[in-house]
Amino acid sequence: MATLAALLRGRKHVVVGSNLPIPAAASLLARQRSATMRIEILGSARNNALVGLADLYDFACQGRFDGFFLSPGQVDGAANVNLVGVGPYPRLDVRWSGSHGSPLLYMMIPNVILFRTEHSRRVLVPAVDFVSAAGVSARNVFRPGGPIGLVTGFASFSFDPHAGRFTLQTVHPGHTEAEIEQHTGFSFDRAPLVATTPLPDVATCDDIAGAVSDELAEVYPRFAERLRASAATLRASLLRAQEQVSGAKS
Repeated sequence: MATLAALLRGRKHVVVGSNLPIPAAASLLARQRSATMRIEILGSARNNALVGLADLYDFACQGRFDGFFLSPGQVDGAANVNLVGVGPYPRLDVRWSGSHGSPLLYMMIPNVILFRTEHSRRVLVPAVDFVSAAGVSARNVFRPGGPIGLVTGFASFSFDPHAGRFTLQTVHPGHTEAEIEQHTGFSFDRAPLVATTPLPDVATCDDIAGAVSDELAEVYPRFAERLRASAATLRASLLRAQEQVSGAKS
């Protein structure tokens, strides 16, 4: 979540779709760091000034948003996303909720972050079974929007729209580059130095367990409670580690 929040740094107006508790929490956390950031969380009365989906699409076409999340069922190495289903269309083996407005939003909103907690070859595929929205467009196509990266439960990738490829930037604690390679169905580039994804610090844990969880509970009450508990556990672990370091130095 903190990794997603870091990718929102500098954004002015972020919109989060339905059934996305982790991106919603990340947006709330990012706003804790920016007094000028505005966020819209669909399903929220407190953090959503949009009047129905018509406003969502209208604002996107007007260029009012500069941050958005997509959580596709499949994504390939060119950042094409699939929200329709698995198998040969139209006789799909598995049917998902559908593309809805994702083709428009992916084209019009800059700085789209792709997000999936699952990192596997059934999600990160060589080629999506159905292109709900394309990751890149021809140079003569007007496209102000598109993806900037992909964050999974294992790692964080940036995306280069000119090369049409992902680049591995960081690997989350507890995982390895070899594991990323093994569980990714498409080829990708690597940063000159692939770092370990930094953990949240104590102050960030306090924000997550406090204001972020409090606001998130309006839309995602059960997830907010789990998030609060996880942040408190991580905070305690960080403090113990700091005490051990201080004790060793003394």
